[in-house]
Amino acid sequence: MLDWENLHYFAVFSHEKSLSAAARKLGVDHATVARRIAALESSLQLKLVDRRPRAYVLTVDGERIASIADQMVEGAFSIGRIAKAGQQSISGEVSISVPPATAANFIVPHLAKLRQQYPNILLSMIAETRIASLPHGEADIAVRLSRPTEDDLVARRIGIMPFAFYAAPDYLAKTKPEDYVFIELDSSLVQSVQQRWLSAHLADRPIVLRTNSPEIQRIAACAGVGVAVLPYFLGELGGLARVSLGDGGLEREIWLAVHQDLHNTPAVRAVMDFLVDCFMQPDSHQI
Repeated sequence: MLDWENLHYFAVFSHEKSLSAAARKLGVDHATVARRIAALESSLQLKLVDRRPRAYVLTVDGERIASIADQMVEGAFSIGRIAKAGQQSISGEVSISVPPATAANFIVPHLAKLRQQYPNILLSMIAETRIASLPHGEADIAVRLSRPTEDDLVARRIGIMPFAFYAAPDYLAKTKPEDYVFIELDSSLVQSVQQRWLSAHLADRPIVLRTNSPEIQRIAACAGVGVAVLPYFLGELGGLARVSLGDGGLEREIWLAVHQDLHNTPAVRAVMDFLVDCFMQPDSHQI
């Protein structure tokens, strides 16, 4: 009999393209992934990867098996969604993927209300900057700063998040505009809208700090490190002044997304309604 776990590990490896990336995805060490792939090859009596000094590369047969394995993985995720969608009680675990600063400032302050209204829901909050795959079960619901493009998602725009340049007043008082230095997002977020907006204003002026954390950007700006692009809800907290660099600023849309299979599940609907309310609060800083 074919061991599904071995095939699962191989499917993740084929998708991630490396042992280390697959190991991170699966929450194991890379030796475990390699061992699972070897066990699958043994059971199939078929070579699936070429073992090179610095990488595993799929063979022709490996590519064919990987394609079939992907379909099986998708089928498994579909079964899981169908099972969850069949639950009619407002209870159980519901997971949401949301950027960390957005979660801390928009959602967490209102969690007591969700608890009071739906005491049998366990909320799992995955605070991350990357885009979680809803079809692959990485979360039930996602809060994103761009409109989802996947065909199998149901999405709703729930707000606007404005951004501006911010710096410490002391920094601005002693620094000429042509001498401003900047704080930017790290390479993992280099294609974000706000990063591209920052790049358009750099004019060859230096970057002095890179980080994937908006909160660290804010603290660094408060300390006089340089100018940072921040959402209003962080920039207006205190200690910073808004900086005009010749345009009207940047706005990003806030979107709520869910897989179409889960859209009408009572517990998921309850959490979605709660999230909409969070972004409609008077203190939501959508200036």
